[in-house]
Amino acid sequence: MKSRILILVCMLISQLNFAQTKGNLSGWVVDKNTQKPIQGAAITLVNTRYATVTDSMGYYSFKSIPTGTYQILVKSMGSLPVNLFNVIVTTGNETNNTIELIPNDVILKEVVVGTNKKTVRTATLETPLSVQKLTAEEIKSNPGGNFDISKVVQALPGVTGSASTGAGFRNDIIVRGGAPNENVFYIDGIEIPVINHFSTQGSAGGPQGILNVSFIDEVKLSSSAFDAKFDNALSSVFEFKQKRGNNEHLQGNFRLSATEFAATFDGPLSKNGKTTFLASARRSYLQFLFQAIDLPIRPNFWDFQYKITHIIDPKTTLSFIGVGAIDEFSFAAPKNATPEKIYALNFSPAINQWSYTVGASLKKLVNKGFWNLAISRNHLNNINEKYEDNLNPIKGEKTFDYSSNELENKLRWDITKSVLGFKWAAGVNFQNVSYDNSTNQLLKYTLSNNAIVSNYVNYNSNFNYNKYGSFIQIGKKAFNNRLGISAGARVDGNSFTTHGNDLFKQFSPRLGLSWVVSNELTWNASIGNYFKVAPNTSLGFKNAAGIYMNQVADYVQSTHYVTGIEYIPSDATRFTAEVFYKKYKNVPISVNKGISLSNLGADFSILGNEDILTNGLGKSYGFELFAQQKLTDRFFGVMSYSFFRSSYTNATGKYIASAWENIHLLSMTGGYKFNKNWEIGIKFRYQGGTPYTPYDMNLSKISFATLGSGVLDYTRLNSERNKAYHSSDLRLDKKYNYKKTTLDFYIDITNWYGAKSVAPPFYVFSANPNGSFKTTDGKPLQKDGSNAIPELFDNNSIFITPTIGFIWEF
Repeated sequence: MKSRILILVCMLISQLNFAQTKGNLSGWVVDKNTQKPIQGAAITLVNTRYATVTDSMGYYSFKSIPTGTYQILVKSMGSLPVNLFNVIVTTGNETNNTIELIPNDVILKEVVVGTNKKTVRTATLETPLSVQKLTAEEIKSNPGGNFDISKVVQALPGVTGSASTGAGFRNDIIVRGGAPNENVFYIDGIEIPVINHFSTQGSAGGPQGILNVSFIDEVKLSSSAFDAKFDNALSSVFEFKQKRGNNEHLQGNFRLSATEFAATFDGPLSKNGKTTFLASARRSYLQFLFQAIDLPIRPNFWDFQYKITHIIDPKTTLSFIGVGAIDEFSFAAPKNATPEKIYALNFSPAINQWSYTVGASLKKLVNKGFWNLAISRNHLNNINEKYEDNLNPIKGEKTFDYSSNELENKLRWDITKSVLGFKWAAGVNFQNVSYDNSTNQLLKYTLSNNAIVSNYVNYNSNFNYNKYGSFIQIGKKAFNNRLGISAGARVDGNSFTTHGNDLFKQFSPRLGLSWVVSNELTWNASIGNYFKVAPNTSLGFKNAAGIYMNQVADYVQSTHYVTGIEYIPSDATRFTAEVFYKKYKNVPISVNKGISLSNLGADFSILGNEDILTNGLGKSYGFELFAQQKLTDRFFGVMSYSFFRSSYTNATGKYIASAWENIHLLSMTGGYKFNKNWEIGIKFRYQGGTPYTPYDMNLSKISFATLGSGVLDYTRLNSERNKAYHSSDLRLDKKYNYKKTTLDFYIDITNWYGAKSVAPPFYVFSANPNGSFKTTDGKPLQKDGSNAIPELFDNNSIFITPTIGFIWEF
């Protein structure tokens, strides 16, 4: 009987799947330079009979077209044609895009020749090289990405995601050898300081991204030649462009997997469709997964996101955005104690963290341009607690007690115009920063005259200051439009640091060049000087006398020299090759450790919460190769290779390889679309081994029982190196289109062939199966570890992570 019912259900699903296969597709077309809607643009679905034109608002729509994958070609008189690849139409959610066209008077003459050949190009006049883009579909279908943008970008040249060479359980984005806190993130022009759950304060990484991919239209990554409107960027700028909500009807999707549940809705808020919304919420189930596999940690998180767009009139648009997260990290006793579990149990602090960014932006179209006004507020509340025994905490044995708030209120205004062949932009920004911190931490034990001495730091800080800046950028074509020139400059200052108001110390000029060699080949180059203020965790550090020790900190300075070529043989194929050199000055050096802070920030501690000197130097150099094939028939793929060396000076001025120096990075991602909505994707990644610092065995022995970890010997900083690492991820998708809904089943297997992760060994005391420590005399463990049996435990494990889930669109 059960088998008959199962057969009937399968037959019903099959019939429903083939009975209704119609969906909708819509979007907006605007001028990239002026943001004005383009009326009369021709929209064609390539290799079909479907075509339409945009209305007075630049809007287009296809109703009841067959479901499937399309290529959209957009043409308008006086603009460069644009292709959109891998646009998926389903019966569940209506797909919409905002398409920006570049006017003919701004593009190079030779680019116009050959019709739409250059629409795969991602560079602009302001950023002529070192820029990549990802569409929402490329993010969703990325094998091993788990819908996490921070993981997906690791397929791009020069990008890696973890300090250690391993399975990459954290999203510490390392770009061209720079530290994790050298990147900035913007959503629709509003800065988002925190984009990861359980974020490392003072840095940017964490184990899981916050942003909902269902909101994203595209992601743009610039690894050099930054637009002058962005401040505090040393290694990269991430620009997330969100979709507009559906202006005709309510729609949404539910996503369920073994680790999370997410719900997303979008639709109109007014009858005329001028006000739309997107909203989502996500709940983690990682704590249940970790319980099932007997891990002693219990991460638990929620996140929320919204966007409201209101068209005041044809020239004025008001948008509201918000992103928030609630994180909790706790512990539970493992059923079977192992060295790895004991280490995980007592190494990390319990974390209670929440964050949000809310903002509003007003865009106004003016003659031959537009201006933007953005107001935003972001807040991070971070509480960390750590005990000698995290399972059985006793107040008197607390080794880390940390509570902090970072609150920023921001105002940005900029204007962009195109006049007489020049494209120019200018703007100002202002921030009011509030920061408070309560820290009581046992750093380590040391030996003095054969006596054990504890090293504590204990202070409270609470201060408020202002940050401000301004910029100008101008671009022009010359020599019969073969040469593109863009020059920009910005200055930044603050009211807290000693030299913060000396704007000339933070003067940041930049220059970009682009030369069209032929219709397929372009040479590009850029040079720029970029600055970043020290994190609030450093600025707020006090000594025992209550004095702010780091108020004299200078801005970190990074000078970039980049050149390369771009070869585009067809409208869907792109090759790039680039050489880069980055030189750092004023890099923070830890007074206590004697090392550069740029080697830290890829764990769950607090970065910069200590006395520093900003007299360090650094350098990173290398080359990158990149190849991309957009989906035109069934296959799409990306391949990148990077070679780089990265090093920073220590307290004595000696250059030492950085903790991020893989030397070699190779990534290959590809996908194939079969008939009947089947799709397969595969990703392979090779990373050279990263350096690591060995333990001080004597200090580790006397500290481990209290700190739960060994003490690193920074006199031998990064003197050891991990082995190289490689792995591959596999993903299989199948879509079922019903009358008004779509069901997408997927299987995603991370590290499907079982490669060993590669990471440094960790210091532990030998333990019994019940979790108690073995001792040399059979007695309970002494607090100073004198009767312990130390060992360095091999941290190379095999993690195969299968994920089965579905997405229901309605």
